[in-house]
Amino acid sequence: MSLDALLAQGDLDALSAWLDGLDHAARVDAMHRTTRAQQARMYDLAAAARPLTLEDFVPAHVPDRVEVIHHGRNSLPLFRSFQKRFARPDGDRTRLFGYNEGALRPLLGPGCFVAHPTAGNATWEPRGAIVVDYFQVPDGPVPDGWPAVVPNSRGLQILVYHNTRDFMRRVSAHVTIGKAFKVETSLESFFTLVREDR
Repeated sequence: MSLDALLAQGDLDALSAWLDGLDHAARVDAMHRTTRAQQARMYDLAAAARPLTLEDFVPAHVPDRVEVIHHGRNSLPLFRSFQKRFARPDGDRTRLFGYNEGALRPLLGPGCFVAHPTAGNATWEPRGAIVVDYFQVPDGPVPDGWPAVVPNSRGLQILVYHNTRDFMRRVSAHVTIGKAFKVETSLESFFTLVREDR
C-alpha cells in the first residue's frame, strides 16, 4: 500500500506497521518524498499515538554524549533535507542536547536546542510529548566534533531558530513528526525525522 493510501485510510497503526517493515534507507526515502499536506495529515493522525519519550530520540543503550542522527525532511519550499543530531548529557536522563546539521549550517549556524518532555504544561502536552526547544541551548559538554554552542539570538540563525519550539509526535518506531511554533503561535510548518540506529 502507498503512503498516500495509508494516510487517506487514516489508520495510524497500519501506517506505523508499514514504516516498521521498511529498512532504514527505504524509510528515509519514503519520508523525503512527503509533501506538506502529507506531513500535516501525519501530524494530525499521530495525536492518537503513544506519547514519545526521550529514549525514542536517544535509545537507552547509547552512552552519554554519543550522538544519534535523525534524518529530516521539512515542508519548506527550499533546503528541505537536514539532520537533527541528539545526545544525552553526562549523567542526565531528563533532557537531550542537540543541533541541526545541513547545507545551511555554515550560513545560519547550528541551531542548538534542548529537547525535553512537555508533561505538566497543559498548553504544550496536546501538541506532543517532547519539545525541541530553541529557547534553550546545551549548558554542558556536548559530543566531540559538534559545533560550538551559540545562542539562537546570535547571527543569521535568529531568522530560523530564535524563539522557536518544535513539538514532536510518534509515527512509528523510528519515525517522528514535528510541528513548529514561534513562541506560542503555530508556523503551520512540519517536518519528519527518521532515527538512524547505532
